[in-house]
Amino acid sequence: MTKTFYVTTPIYYVNSHPHLGHLYTTIIADTVARFKRQRGYDVFFLTGTDEHGINIERAAANAGLPVKQHVDNIVNEFQTAFADYKFSNNHWIRTTDDYHKQGVAELWRRVRENGYIYKGSYDGWYCGSCNEFYNESEAIKNEAGVLVCPTHTVTPLDFITKEESYFFKLSAFQDRLLEYYEQNPNFIRPEARRNEVISFVSSGLKDLSVSRTSVKWGIPVPDDPEHTMYVWFDALTNYITAIGFGNDTRGGEAEFQKYWPANLQLVGKDILRFHTVYWPAFLLAAGLEPAHTCFAHGMWLSGGRKMSKTLGNVIDLAVLAKHFQTDAVRYFALREMVFGQDGDFTYEALIDRITADLASGLGNLSSRTLTMIRNYCDGVIPAAVLSNNAELDARAAEVKSAFASAQEQFDKEFDEYNFSRGLEAVWQAIAVVDKFISDAKPWDIAKDETRRAELELVLSTAIEALRNATVLLAPVLPESTQAIWEQLGESGNVAEIAPNALAPVAPETRIGDIKPVFPRLDKKKVMNEINQAEAASQEARAQESKPETPAVPVAEAAPAAPAEVPAAPEGIAYIGIEDFLKVELRVGEILTAERIPKADKLLKFTMDLGEASPRQILAGIAQYYEPEKLIGRKVIVVANLAPRKLRGLESQGMILAASIGDEGRPILAGFLEEVPNGAKLK
Repeated sequence: MTKTFYVTTPIYYVNSHPHLGHLYTTIIADTVARFKRQRGYDVFFLTGTDEHGINIERAAANAGLPVKQHVDNIVNEFQTAFADYKFSNNHWIRTTDDYHKQGVAELWRRVRENGYIYKGSYDGWYCGSCNEFYNESEAIKNEAGVLVCPTHTVTPLDFITKEESYFFKLSAFQDRLLEYYEQNPNFIRPEARRNEVISFVSSGLKDLSVSRTSVKWGIPVPDDPEHTMYVWFDALTNYITAIGFGNDTRGGEAEFQKYWPANLQLVGKDILRFHTVYWPAFLLAAGLEPAHTCFAHGMWLSGGRKMSKTLGNVIDLAVLAKHFQTDAVRYFALREMVFGQDGDFTYEALIDRITADLASGLGNLSSRTLTMIRNYCDGVIPAAVLSNNAELDARAAEVKSAFASAQEQFDKEFDEYNFSRGLEAVWQAIAVVDKFISDAKPWDIAKDETRRAELELVLSTAIEALRNATVLLAPVLPESTQAIWEQLGESGNVAEIAPNALAPVAPETRIGDIKPVFPRLDKKKVMNEINQAEAASQEARAQESKPETPAVPVAEAAPAAPAEVPAAPEGIAYIGIEDFLKVELRVGEILTAERIPKADKLLKFTMDLGEASPRQILAGIAQYYEPEKLIGRKVIVVANLAPRKLRGLESQGMILAASIGDEGRPILAGFLEEVPNGAKLK
């Protein structure tokens, strides 16, 4: 029987525009869904939009639109923003869908019939932005003494006076929830969030108001249409109505039994309480089982600060889509943030990660390997054979072992949602095969026909490594891996191939057309274009709505005065960071080194900078270094220096060295730890 896996994102509240947090959660869910499908699971992946509540009414009123029209407009924004990523969700739920309303009503009836809903009146504070109730000790006061939401600190709380309301007996579930947490330690992740929730529940639970008479944009309470349901009772129920609970439209009871309970529910840490206290209590009250795991991810910061339109550090999804491949954004999101912790997202960091890991890593492995197959084997992938070189055979076996270990580590880490570690394991294996190619020097071997077996061993080993990496990374880089797969001369969908079921390359397989999968980005050019686009976007948003400003000006919100630049020490002329960033420093490995006739100071090097072909670089260090002892050494190279001619030979970069003593003796800069060729220094 096929195993099932059900993964959900929170449904996104349509009171404002889609942002990076929405995109990130959906990338995670989509990656998990693809990962599980590739390993044989029957996966259901759900995302969608939360479309009810007083905040939606207010947003529509501010926009001067009927509520449904406002909702439809924002939903279209979400679906448009997500379209380029080709997410593999099975369904997009909208809480305004009729089948969802039927399912919510059914959950309400079951909870009520089990004795956990009663009528009373509510008197207290309420935040319309997060749809949460607060007492005075939980709320905070701004400088004017007005109570505001601790999350939405610019939003004054509404005081609800003696409004008739239905209540859910949340207090009856304190012990049952604590017992459930104890028996199911993976229900709340990560551990720090689990401890927060346990502390909150242990401090005591109060009954929860679950209906309003003053809010009209919502689902009517069964048998009492003057009341609309509390928006969280409505919204949380989407996870079961989308798979048939309480309706036949989405498959009915059979579909519900097939996929529920959910294996993984992804949420931002700001809505964890709703998903790990209210939601399991609602389900238990209806006689249903809670989800297996609710995982709260961190928040994206920008430049170390929380993103906000006021600070001008928001990542614009339209700008992101225009300037970056969707796979590059996916990779950055998964690799840069340790899942469950906060992360930092800047365009500069994204460009650096694309250059170092994608262009110089996977992309370079693909282009250099396929180019050598074309040049040395007429485009036909050689069969995997042993050579007559025992040392080379052993090194090839090390590459194979590195990828076997990477696959095992990748699966282990992804099963535990440690995405960054899983990807790190793959890139460590890519570094191993890169070094194997550089050490073997197939461009030299190809010159000697008697070493044909060695050449074919190197190329078949590189191809095998590339095929393994391509299949393994398909859930993370769906479009790029498919492109590489086809360049490898393969057909079909690489995402459907399980890594442990990858067949050997077929005899006489001919590679396809070679195209760069991750073109290198001109950082300065891209950043100039982004800055211009963001300025235009911010201007448009400013015309559309008022900027976020505190109810009362806060001194800390004022821009900081520019820091005074200290005077430079005598003999040193300071430069700005923008000047330093113009210099591109990369790791280069010396492949060949030789003296230049009639040039006492110059050595000629062939350098591997992780590019499709080696570079020629000249350096004036012949008086201090023996060329044959430099082969295999890794040095720092100025990679974007304009080529120049010395003694009639072109030098395509500069090697960095320290200048020691009165004579200016050069000491080459290098590394104590292993670093991949082409890695960028910063």
